[in-house]
Amino acid sequence: MPLSFDEEKQNKRLDELKRDEEENLLQMLAETQFHVPYIDLTSTSIDNDALRILSETESRQFEVGPFNLVGKKLSLAVHSPTSDGALQARTIAESRGYAVSFFMASRKSIEKVWSRYKDLSYATTTRAGGLDISQDVLVEMAERVKTTDDAIRFITQAIQSKETHAISRILETILGAGIALGASDVHIEPEADFIRLRYRLDGVLYNIMNFDAHLYQLLNSRVKLLSGLKLTVKEVPQDGRFSSFMNEAEINYRTSLIPGAYGESIVLRILNPKSIQVNLDELGISPELYEIFMREIKKPNGMILLTGPTGSGKTTTLYAFLQKIYTPEIKVITIEDPIEYHLPGITQTQTDHKKGYTFLEGLRSALRQDPDVIMVGEIRDPETAKIAVESALTGHLVFSTLHTNNASGVIPRLIDLDVNPKILVSALGCSIAQRLCRKLCTECKYEREVTAEEKVRINTIWEKAAAEGKDLSARSVSREVTKLWSAKGCPHCNNTGYKGRVGIFEAILTDEAIEKIIMASPTERDIKKASLAQGILDMKEDGLVKILKGITDFPEVMSVVDITED
Repeated sequence: MPLSFDEEKQNKRLDELKRDEEENLLQMLAETQFHVPYIDLTSTSIDNDALRILSETESRQFEVGPFNLVGKKLSLAVHSPTSDGALQARTIAESRGYAVSFFMASRKSIEKVWSRYKDLSYATTTRAGGLDISQDVLVEMAERVKTTDDAIRFITQAIQSKETHAISRILETILGAGIALGASDVHIEPEADFIRLRYRLDGVLYNIMNFDAHLYQLLNSRVKLLSGLKLTVKEVPQDGRFSSFMNEAEINYRTSLIPGAYGESIVLRILNPKSIQVNLDELGISPELYEIFMREIKKPNGMILLTGPTGSGKTTTLYAFLQKIYTPEIKVITIEDPIEYHLPGITQTQTDHKKGYTFLEGLRSALRQDPDVIMVGEIRDPETAKIAVESALTGHLVFSTLHTNNASGVIPRLIDLDVNPKILVSALGCSIAQRLCRKLCTECKYEREVTAEEKVRINTIWEKAAAEGKDLSARSVSREVTKLWSAKGCPHCNNTGYKGRVGIFEAILTDEAIEKIIMASPTERDIKKASLAQGILDMKEDGLVKILKGITDFPEVMSVVDITED
């Protein structure tokens, strides 16, 4: 069979190779000769506020590309930082009151910046996305939206508005109302005859409203432009991100689109820095467990692993740990996927699988930076697990997460990942499992009689804890209760009966009892039995204490913890 030669395909491949060669050469020159950062803008969103500092004519004349603006700091892509054009562009920008930082970039990257000037006629205020997110609208929503009814009213007004930039206003109102209500995610879901808008509040999705399908395509395009996604691609999933500012605080949005029966389902994850600024002692950790955590995170080396499903608050707890121990005298490096929140003073890196920067590669690179503390977003494979354990043995404090159902599953899981049990016992300091459950609304909660079923559950958990040598009464609660708390719902909690969330925790220390059984490849049950002498409450018991104290209720604890589990 004769071989066919696809000239178009070959030419395309050659072009790709030439582009890769140019990018690699520029990156090398940037690092070794010019000592300025290198950037590839082909997959990066362009900030329209940056474009306004230099006109399109000036950018093309000087062959530069303004691509990011933070306050008065302008990031400028240049082909050579010593060229006359680059130096003239810097002088002009500085004369307009901006401090300029050069980034070496390829011609293709700079041309992408030039192509974005056409968007300026549609944009008003921009931060790190393809188009605009108005800070004024976000601030207005933060001040005026207190309940879901308020959100519905303002979104309806935006939809009915005849403004020139109506779609921008609708999206900004949806996001602003979500931020005001404390939503973690915004879901825009197309159905056959309408579009459903939902917010995730305290971990639970709530229907906000339905609106006409004719708005969907405009909103879809708007989200894609903001996120730097391809408008014409509808058959495969796409992920992106953009950001906005509100009262000087940067809020990031992670965008996910997946194809569905009636169009692409859009989910916007709201990453509000205020939601991560939680002190460790505000997470719902008991005083006894708090002391254990303080002792473990202040050690100079070792490994602390958190486990729990997606959305259980692991990232918040890890960040709280880092914020608690950080001082200017130590170097902290994180490898995350993605970076959800920026922590001052800490070196944060983000994995990039297309470029081969995985958790494993990131950990190897981090160790060359002489860190004192390393946070690895997740241990997924044997290589990462082994290097993380070895790092904990060579003078580093390592934080990470692992997928198991409880704290007793951490050691068996690491052994499954081919970690040598002999060194694991010396490296692993503490295994922590956590869940999040909603707190009863303090405005509308009330006392009621304990039901017979609840009494049985209380007695069962209490008796088992006592049999294991744990004294729940030391937590200032009593087994002989006649009343529990419930909430009826009010405007303060959007008529849900719950407001905010609290953590439910358990932990296992790697002590002598664990060391004795670790060589025999212990099961979860073996680990839990060996850890009983530590006297630390498990999640069922911690949940019961929070129920008896009126912080939450049985339905919430049962939604995240199997209270019948032995």
